[in-house]
Amino acid sequence: FVLPIDVSKGCASMYSRRYVPAVALMTLVLAACGDGSANSQEDHQATPENDQAVKALIERTMDNLVFVEGGTFQMGDFGPIDPKAEGLPYSADMDNKPLHEVTLDSFSISAYQVSYADYDVYTEATGQEMINTEGLEVDYRAPDVPAGVDWYQARDYCQWLGDQTGLPFALPTEAQWEYAARSRGEFYPFSTFDGRFVEPGKNFPTDEEIRNSTPAQGPYSPYTIGLYPPNPLGIYQMGLNGFEWTNDWYDENYYENSPKYNPTGPESGEKKVRRGASFGETGRSMLTVSRRSAPPDLSYDDPRGLRTHSGVGSNTVRCTVNLPDPL
Repeated sequence: FVLPIDVSKGCASMYSRRYVPAVALMTLVLAACGDGSANSQEDHQATPENDQAVKALIERTMDNLVFVEGGTFQMGDFGPIDPKAEGLPYSADMDNKPLHEVTLDSFSISAYQVSYADYDVYTEATGQEMINTEGLEVDYRAPDVPAGVDWYQARDYCQWLGDQTGLPFALPTEAQWEYAARSRGEFYPFSTFDGRFVEPGKNFPTDEEIRNSTPAQGPYSPYTIGLYPPNPLGIYQMGLNGFEWTNDWYDENYYENSPKYNPTGPESGEKKVRRGASFGETGRSMLTVSRRSAPPDLSYDDPRGLRTHSGVGSNTVRCTVNLPDPL
């Protein structure tokens, strides 16, 4: 069952289609998330403008889902079996080894990271404050760059999409993320259209393009979503424009005992897996096989022994839908 709607074009709109799944928009209340940042807003009333913005966001999200047919691939540092690497590993890290066989069911994943424009629609719809409006993060804010979020905020956004559509939206598992970034497990060191990361202005942005993307006007900032061609599956900038959260808990030795079928990571842990790299890091940090981690709330103990939080600006999100057929 689908509901025809008249969608106005928002600042982050890139594509449109005439129908979206029928959903109960703006009547659901977001439950408090694990870190207490998304408080319930039972008396929150949506405006007609926000109603329309939510409809446009849902339509845009559905249009931008890329179907990833399931299959079997060798997960981890595939350098030793990639003829282009001449038998050498791509990474000196040990947590992306050993190379191991993984089989995944089909799923869909967003072609784009969630933008600030999209995330602002979500926070208004759920009665939350806009994110990253104070401190250093303000300069990294622009409508069409990836929204900076902690893991809880990333998870809650995907779950909200599920509430709106009735579909099983979620953060990608680590295995799903790597499989999609590598165009269904191909030997792609980087998730660009050609698997390389060597030519500014061709498969990654120039310093000028990065400077012009946000008020920060600096080379160590997010850049415009969709600025360069996607990987062969049609997915943009996986791991190339900030860290991307996955659903898995992190264990440096997980690959030694990873299940073959649809692995979902350890049952518990202290940190969540992030893929990709922060802004301004070297290309090697952006390898599709590189594993990174952080506490889900981005907290850490500083040298004074105080518990504090690192900036969220470089931590981003895209969502999956765990259904075996295209939508």
